[in-house]
Amino acid sequence: MNNEPFKILLADDDENDRLLFSDALKELKINTNLKMVNDGIELMYYLSRHQQDMPQLLFLDLNMPKKNGFECLKEIRSTYGNKLNVVIFSTSIYDKHIEETFLNGANVYMNKPNNFEELKVVLNKVILAAFNYEDTFFNKDNFLLKV
Repeated sequence: MNNEPFKILLADDDENDRLLFSDALKELKINTNLKMVNDGIELMYYLSRHQQDMPQLLFLDLNMPKKNGFECLKEIRSTYGNKLNVVIFSTSIYDKHIEETFLNGANVYMNKPNNFEELKVVLNKVILAAFNYEDTFFNKDNFLLKV
């Protein structure tokens, strides 16, 4: 990786999940710059204000107040096309949710791991894959990421 930090945006309404995510990211040996938002409204506002400096990777929770992740994903794809790589970061394991996010343009579906060490492993996988394959990011064969 080059010296520039890899720009990551996390949209999650759960403060504990945001803190755990941030702590896991700090322990990885990857130069990152993390920004966080608390809900879908804040996410869409953030993206509209940073169009010239978009994150390279968005981790998007599905179950958020005000505007959920499904709504945000549709709006992101209709507004920004594929300029932003979106990783669904959710506790949901429903096939319907996985299929819907895939059909609406998410790049990866990642279940929130049950422990800190698993979180570090999957974050490392996703970030390195996004960095190494920026032009041809994930496809359906590796859409559902499991530890």
